[in-house]
Formats: sequence, C-alpha cells, structure tokens
Amino acid sequence: RSLFAFIYCAVILLLWIYKDTQEKHTLTYIYTAFSKPVNLPGLHEFTAMGLLDNSMIDYYDSENQIKVPKQDWMEEHLEQEYWEKGTQSRKSKQQWFKVNIDILMKRMRQNDTNTHILQWMHGCEGETQSDGTMQFVRGMDMYNYDGNDFLSFDDDRQVWVAPIHAAEETKRKWDEVQVLKEYTKGYLEKECMEWMSKFRDFGKEQLLKASPPTVHLFTRKAKSETNTILTCLATGFLPKDITLFIKRNGRVLTKEDGLVTTGVLPNNDNTFQRRDHVEILKSDVSIYTCEVNHRASKMRIEEKWNNENMPIVIGAAVTIVIVVAAISGILIYLKKKTRQLGKIFFPFIH
Repeated sequence: RSLFAFIYCAVILLLWIYKDTQEKHTLTYIYTAFSKPVNLPGLHEFTAMGLLDNSMIDYYDSENQIKVPKQDWMEEHLEQEYWEKGTQSRKSKQQWFKVNIDILMKRMRQNDTNTHILQWMHGCEGETQSDGTMQFVRGMDMYNYDGNDFLSFDDDRQVWVAPIHAAEETKRKWDEVQVLKEYTKGYLEKECMEWMSKFRDFGKEQLLKASPPTVHLFTRKAKSETNTILTCLATGFLPKDITLFIKRNGRVLTKEDGLVTTGVLPNNDNTFQRRDHVEILKSDVSIYTCEVNHRASKMRIEEKWNNENMPIVIGAAVTIVIVVAAISGILIYLKKKTRQLGKIFFPFIH
C-alpha cells in the first residue's frame, strides 16, 4: 500500500512538473477600420497590427501606408521583400474593409451621420511541450461591428457562426465557399503556428528576458464619501505571467468581495501591467495587503496599507520602471503576416 502511495505521489509530481513547464503563446493579428476619418490624434481610419504574446511586432496605418517592424529582431531577420509584400497586403485589406463597412451600413439601414467600426481579429494559441515543440491549442477568427460580435469561425466544425441576425446572410454565403473554410482552418492550425514558432525563435533572447514589476498600493475617491477605493498596480514586468492578490486580514479577496481586475494589459514599452481594486470603508481598521509574485524574475513583493493611508513595503524592493501610459481605447489592433489572403476574401454581400 505504501509503495502504491509512493508511485501515485510520484506520478502526480511528474504531471505537475510537466504542466508547470508548459507555456502558452499567442500570435494575433487585428484590423480596425472606421467608416470615415475620426480626426483625433493617434486614431486612423484604418489600422493593422500584429502581436506576439501581446507585444506588437508589426504595424500599419492608413496615414503612412507602410507595414513596419516594431521589434528589432523582426527587422533583422526578415528581408525587405517581406515588408513590401506585407505593405501591399495591408493596402488591399484597407480597401476590403472600406467596401464592407459600406455594405454593412446599407444592410443595417445606417446613414453616415455616425461613425461605425469594423474589426477583424484572427490568430492562434500554442503551448510549448517538454521537447520544445509547440502544440496547437486553439484558433481565433472573428469579426466585430460597432462593438458587437458579428461573425466567428468554429474551427472544430468548420462553419461560420452568426450571433446576430444581420450576420446570417454572410454566414450562409461563406459556409458555401468550401475553399475559404479549408484555408481558414489550415491557416489557424498550421500556418499561424509555424509563423509563431519562427517569430519566437527570432526574438527568443528578448522575449525570454525577465523584467520585475514595480508595485504601487494607493487609494482614490469613491462615489460614496464614507468609502475609498484601494488599488494595487503592478507594472513594468515581462513576461506577462503574474499573480496578484489583495488580502484583507490575510484572506484573499475575490469578485464576491467586490474585487475588480483589469487583467494583464500591455504597456507602450512592451512590458505589462495589472491593476486590481476594491472599494472599502474609510473607517475599516482591517489590515490590507497586496501580494505580487512574478516567477520569471524571481520577484515577490508585498505591500501593506495602514490606517494612516501610508503604504509600507514589507517584501523585496524592485527597480522602479517608468509607468508608460494609457492604451488609446477602442481601436488599434490588427491582422496577419504577408500573404495573399485577400484573394480569397469575400464581401459580406455579393
């Protein structure tokens, strides 16, 4: 019986170690198009962007009309021909989006008074195995119109899914084009994974470089005068895997306690940030702490909030990293590498 227990524990330990060595990675391309120029700083009528593990690797907008690398290793490893073909691909997609926004506006009986937005995101998620290879986990191919899901591809069933009535006509037409479905499935499961592995090899040294978080614990005004909002911000860390807890008298707070989290978001310098907050009574004499663990940089930080509203660092100190600003909002996202995908794109209505 003791031998069986030993073997059982050993197997569980090996499975835990194996699972712990697995890392998930993503390659995502997002396109965003406005129905007309918005005339706001930093917002373009059309924008395209590629992201590897949520870090921007290439960029294109309708003002400059050129696909450019956003990582040094992208520029070093990819020939000029790659960027020239990518630019032409982006230009064709820009025109494709313009045509299809007009189609959707007419279908929904919308006029040009308001600005409308069409977005397309697609890419893949993979998981590294013990032998270093990357295994496909899932693919993403979805369209969004005016902030609402419009159409998505079900990779397992090879069908397009229409969550709203306005998308049913597009679903019916695209489901009839077998080559489009086969291409989409093949791209998500094979080609996207190949590019992700290639890009990760190009930038492995930079991508694996760990940067520790800086942690700030502070309060701000709440709507109620009797309350205050306690916020814990971890920023400047790389890679993005991190754990963050706000505790009350040692107990981890959850959403049932009113905890709100942004999740992990990208900074403008290719690092990441996470911000959690909870609303508490100003008269609360409980001990609140913020605990942050960033395994890649071997950094554990814990800060305590005392009754005088002064944060006290009780864990390890870290180098201050500049908090780089705010992510522009609603748009910037984008699409893919450099292929002739445009040749098999079909308008929402023929």
